[in-house]
Amino acid sequence: MKSIFDPLHIGNLKAKNSVVRAATAESLAASSGKPTAELLGTYAELARGGVGTIVTGYAYVTPDGKPSEGALGIYDDSFGADYRAVCDAVHAHDARIVLQLVYGGSKSKLAVNDMRWLKSEATASTNVEPNVRIVGPSSVENPKTHLVPIEASREDILRIVKAFCDATVKARLFGFDGVEIHAAHGYLLSQFLSRRFNARRDEYGGSLENRARLAIECVSESRNAVGADYPIFVKVNNCDDYEDPLGTRGGLGEEESAQVCRWLAQAGASVLDISGDWHAIHGRNVSGEPFFASFGARIAKELDIPVIVTGGWRKLDVIEHHMAQDGIAGIAMSRPLICEPNLVNRWQSGDTQPSLCTSCCHCASKPGIPCALKR
Repeated sequence: MKSIFDPLHIGNLKAKNSVVRAATAESLAASSGKPTAELLGTYAELARGGVGTIVTGYAYVTPDGKPSEGALGIYDDSFGADYRAVCDAVHAHDARIVLQLVYGGSKSKLAVNDMRWLKSEATASTNVEPNVRIVGPSSVENPKTHLVPIEASREDILRIVKAFCDATVKARLFGFDGVEIHAAHGYLLSQFLSRRFNARRDEYGGSLENRARLAIECVSESRNAVGADYPIFVKVNNCDDYEDPLGTRGGLGEEESAQVCRWLAQAGASVLDISGDWHAIHGRNVSGEPFFASFGARIAKELDIPVIVTGGWRKLDVIEHHMAQDGIAGIAMSRPLICEPNLVNRWQSGDTQPSLCTSCCHCASKPGIPCALKR
């Protein structure tokens, strides 16, 4: 029987167990993107609680790609000492830490004082146009933020690929045990994959191969820069619309996502982190099954690289059943570890009662991911 307490080996990352803290927007970084003492404390608490590998909240790879206030940034060499302190704090508790990399694009939530607004004396500060340097695959309004990005030029695309590559190199230099390239949840790389946002007619639009090109180039260029053994995780959606899994309404369908996973593995991904469109899950009766376990099992069987599945894990026996049956290498949790940072230690001590988390999402209410039930 496979156990979550078995080690997880990915490239030169050797974690003490197979539990991953899924990337979570803590909103605790400084306005510049530099990590703070409070954020360091959050990661240290998770490491003390027994988590084998922590994936950080997203870190934007260029200043114009900042997704939200309080997000980490990985565009400035001067942040190195602060990031090394974060890594040292996690390593002190025999845990590993992976930096998630992102370009927000039109999903970015801009604060009123964000420098990416175009200011005008004729408009109020709360009703201004977004800066044109927020790029997307096409000039399509984002329904969540109502931002209309500028269509990325070839030069923009080259700049973004280089930024992901440079961020991967920085992460290794600063002491991170790996990176996770965020190609899910509606951020830029996910938008390029989706016909809903990508109406391009060049080599980055149209066919699935073209729509996947940007994500593949970010992975392959990063792999070339850091060599064969440095872990590169890639987070992908199983699909964008649960009600329409083939994606005919314009999103990314499951069959397309499976093909993208194959290409990402070929491009040099060390591990795939399977997630999905959270809004597509609301109202769905999952009958106790973790949200994306079925798709994760399929990908784990089809590919030779490890697969981690995020979302809906609450019970130890369910986790270990899926690990044994589906061949997934590890599971990633967010909200249960916000509620109980020591959950892994509790389970390992013999108290195997399910997570106390009720999925109320109070933790998403304000910065610092506060939990209504945290003891």
